[in-house]
Amino acid sequence: MTPPHAALTARTELPVPRWESLREVTSTLADTAGEYDRSADFPAKGIAAVHEAGLLTASVATDLGGPGVGVAGQCRLLAALGEGDPSVALIAAMTLLSHAKQARARFWPAELYATVLAESARRPTLLNAVRVEPELGSPARGGLPATVARRTATGWSVSGHKRFATGAEGLSYFLVWARTDEPAPRVGTFAVPGDSPGIEIRRNWHQLGLRASGSHDVVFSDVHIPAGHLVEATELGAAAEQDNLAIGPTALPLAALYLGVGRAAQRYFHRFAWERVPANLGRPVATTDRFGQAAGEIEVLLAGAEELLFGLAERIDRGDDVPPRRALGARVLADRQVLAAVQTALRLLGNPGLSQDNPLERHFRDVQSAAVHAPQEDTALLTIGRATLRGVTGSEH
Repeated sequence: MTPPHAALTARTELPVPRWESLREVTSTLADTAGEYDRSADFPAKGIAAVHEAGLLTASVATDLGGPGVGVAGQCRLLAALGEGDPSVALIAAMTLLSHAKQARARFWPAELYATVLAESARRPTLLNAVRVEPELGSPARGGLPATVARRTATGWSVSGHKRFATGAEGLSYFLVWARTDEPAPRVGTFAVPGDSPGIEIRRNWHQLGLRASGSHDVVFSDVHIPAGHLVEATELGAAAEQDNLAIGPTALPLAALYLGVGRAAQRYFHRFAWERVPANLGRPVATTDRFGQAAGEIEVLLAGAEELLFGLAERIDRGDDVPPRRALGARVLADRQVLAAVQTALRLLGNPGLSQDNPLERHFRDVQSAAVHAPQEDTALLTIGRATLRGVTGSEH
């Protein structure tokens, strides 16, 4: 029997990840991170560096021609990219997580996914699931989309308004969450090519951190796509809403991204501590008990987050029985610890830490975005709490 997608595997030659160059990629991203933070332009140089190292498709399944990197590998990769430039890391994460989802459950039409992989072999091919809407907010809190996909003679016509479309200006495909206009409506994901007529990107991403992530609003006005660009769909109803427990493992790589920011902040803290020699002290502040204790606290917080994220990710990859709520909870704890570590570094440096002349100020701003990813902390805790109160086990969800 021919294995699924055998033909696809044979004709797709994806870039081979160059893991030995990962530190070099981190350094390359760090070199331009400040520039892109100031301009808020799409970080094309950084994305190109990630693609050239073969890392954008690292999570493509092995039988589809990819490396098949699991959750632990995704965590380590995004921690390294986040240490260099978290805006680039977040854009890359959306693509990595999309391929990882396809690796777990083959829901893309084979021909369409083959096209995506063929494009990925030639150039950076960025994907992102755009789900948030102005009226609805995040689907993690429940509700159904106002965005509509209408049947046409050749496919679908997509109309709607989405928010927080990370990497909007560089996306090859918007994976648009929409409802159909069929007699029995469905809710699904539609792959809309980024260069389609009728797409308006509103450059309104003016956030505190991750300024180069370009998470702008996008308006789709009768955007026509072929019938084969319906990626997945389900009947309208409660089952169509986001399952916050099911996306627990996805939360670990995103948390690892901000762990990378924490490590970058730690690195600058150490540099400052050894270079700062007050005249009244006559030696580096790194030699004082105050800075030594703070350095210890920062390391404990970051190392604890790292052990939690990477350890749980490795258990998931081994096939251990890890309840999804554990992964969701690990993200909550890791985010808290990374935030506390960066705040500790900032507090010790005082005014120099708040200066735009050094990267710690940017790291502090960037790490604030850790808590905004869906499901946000309150929703995550409620989801975990309800599952725990019901005595739900990981095997049941």
